[in-house]
Amino acid sequence: MSFSMSHILIVDDDDKIRNLLKDFLTENSFLISTAADAMEALEKLNSLSFDLIIIDIMMPGMDGYELTKKIRESTLIPLIHLTAMGKTENIIHGLEIGADDYISKPFEPKELLLRIKNILNKTSKKPNKEKIQLDSLILDLKNGKIIGGDKDLSLNDNELKILSILSSQPGESFSREHLIKSLGFTQERTLDVCVNRLRKKIEKNPKIPKFLKTKRGSGYVLWIN
Repeated sequence: MSFSMSHILIVDDDDKIRNLLKDFLTENSFLISTAADAMEALEKLNSLSFDLIIIDIMMPGMDGYELTKKIRESTLIPLIHLTAMGKTENIIHGLEIGADDYISKPFEPKELLLRIKNILNKTSKKPNKEKIQLDSLILDLKNGKIIGGDKDLSLNDNELKILSILSSQPGESFSREHLIKSLGFTQERTLDVCVNRLRKKIEKNPKIPKFLKTKRGSGYVLWIN
């Protein structure tokens, strides 16, 4: 399977390792972005889309564990930990908080490449979400339409963005903060209005939603058939 142009974020405070990995993975047809610390990584996550993230554990300020927890608040993007701490408890802790894999330093770049390909191979098998079935309705995200009700309805840009984000991980909740940032809203009320309008289009009873649900204390979640 070809992973050409899969977008990977490398987060490491070591310039040498960061640049080495960037050059090596670029040579292997990946699109690479880098961050020297956790804060830079979070900024890039707010504005760019990634298929996988490689995170160094021992970084000044927010370390790799804390960054992993922060990322897992809003997304299930695959994560690989780079760690110089080879103790079993360190590795287990990383996996428990959301890492998909780890590799111990020093490491062979070819081994990391194999681990990346294994993870992307698994995630690439997820169903295409350009069309979403909700009972008798079909949400056509590519063309911005809802098909199958009394009449076809259109989805506006914000509704499409909300559905695209939520359908990327159906059954997983996305925080209000993440959605507000992703949509570029300046007020929370704007998100509430968009969600309420969307529910009126896709729910039989918008006041008791079956698909686009509020998860108390967590955010919103989309349940797909």
